[in-house]
Amino acid sequence: MKRSTPFLVAIGAMMIAVTTVFTLLVRIPIPATQGYFNFSSVAINFSAFTFGPWIGLVSGGVGAAIADVVGGYPQWAILTLFAHGLEGLVAGLLGRGRRLPGLLLAWLAGGLVMVAVYFLGEGLVLTGWGPAVAEVPANLLQSAVGAVVGIPLFYAVRSAYPPIVRLGERPTWREEK
Repeated sequence: MKRSTPFLVAIGAMMIAVTTVFTLLVRIPIPATQGYFNFSSVAINFSAFTFGPWIGLVSGGVGAAIADVVGGYPQWAILTLFAHGLEGLVAGLLGRGRRLPGLLLAWLAGGLVMVAVYFLGEGLVLTGWGPAVAEVPANLLQSAVGAVVGIPLFYAVRSAYPPIVRLGERPTWREEK
């Protein structure tokens, strides 16, 4: 099956919506940084592992940034766009089509990128270095929850409904003709 642009736009839009909902579902404020803990990494890892790096990038960045804007944290939206977008991109690049050890490595790399981008962005622009350091544990926990829930969710959907995973597979050269 050839992957059309409208097809990819539709998947991207659905995963943006899923990421936005997961981000808004549980929000635990972090007073030191005026940010919040959330479940965005669950949806980002699922998106990246199921549909690949570009959907991971778009759903992670745009979905979590929309949640910041509509959820009352607009000052974080631009940084979130980069932090969670890169998290999805890295996880998708490293984890696509891999078994559990590869998915764990992909999650770890994506999560560390997210933590590093937030740390640098907070320290340099938003809150200063003290609050940036204070938020690192919450960001690490958020990333860990993304793996603990996101990877089993990927496997559950893959086994319960294999066609959804096939939607994210890269077409072979024979299918592109």
